[in-house]
Amino acid sequence: MINWFPGHMTKTLRIMQSDSKLCDCFVYVVDARCPLSCINPEFVKVVKDKPILFVLNKADLVEKKDIERFKAHFVSLGHSCVALNATMSGTSKIIVNEIKKIFKDRLDKNKERGVNFILRAMVLGIPNSGKSTIVNNLCGKGRAVTGNKAGVTRTKQWVKVDGNIEFMDTPGVLLPNFEDESQAYKLAFIGSIKDEVLNIIDIANHLISALNEIDETILKTKYNVDFNSETLDIDILSMIGKKRGCVIKGGEIDTERASKILLTDFRSAKLGKICLE
Repeated sequence: MINWFPGHMTKTLRIMQSDSKLCDCFVYVVDARCPLSCINPEFVKVVKDKPILFVLNKADLVEKKDIERFKAHFVSLGHSCVALNATMSGTSKIIVNEIKKIFKDRLDKNKERGVNFILRAMVLGIPNSGKSTIVNNLCGKGRAVTGNKAGVTRTKQWVKVDGNIEFMDTPGVLLPNFEDESQAYKLAFIGSIKDEVLNIIDIANHLISALNEIDETILKTKYNVDFNSETLDIDILSMIGKKRGCVIKGGEIDTERASKILLTDFRSAKLGKICLE
């Protein structure tokens, strides 16, 4: 069973719970490729009953129909929701405008009274969901440390935006234990769990299975391989490895290298726009 919950995540949860008292709302960042799997039940203790703005990040990696489907889902639960690509300019306006819309009445009343009301929002999510990239886009000064891998942000950071909104960036936090194995695999596929702690061949085999459930032509078209429903995932991985030149001494296929190629191709959308849920 996949599990990765380093000590700093426990500390982070305690700090987030304590600092949540200072916050008016939460910007909950999820990966648009598997937004439901990005939901961490531990955050219920942090958010409680305060407003949530769900951000479907990496929206450019999935089809528009999937974006609309999940936006409707979160709105049906009583939350606000926007979709964006955090690496593109304009992210800050989308999020700031949505938060202002949530607190419009409160902001208007304070403006009439001449009160400079400061809104505080905590940005939270699982590792590698794009939280720090969003904060960097918001503050425009690259204050938050980012990286295309899990576990980069290790400390909380406050940044002020648009005069009266402050955002707190927080480290990504996973579930202490995964009760749903499929959730763990989806998070492994998108890079929210460090590759170094995973059996990369096992992850690649499960990704092959997941992709074939969505559409068998994805892998056939990308790697020019042929297989049927009876073909084992490890054999498909070997076919991919052979096509990509992952052949070692004696003609054996380097399945570990093939696994890394497959995961990289999926994460960079070279296999197409794919939603896993």
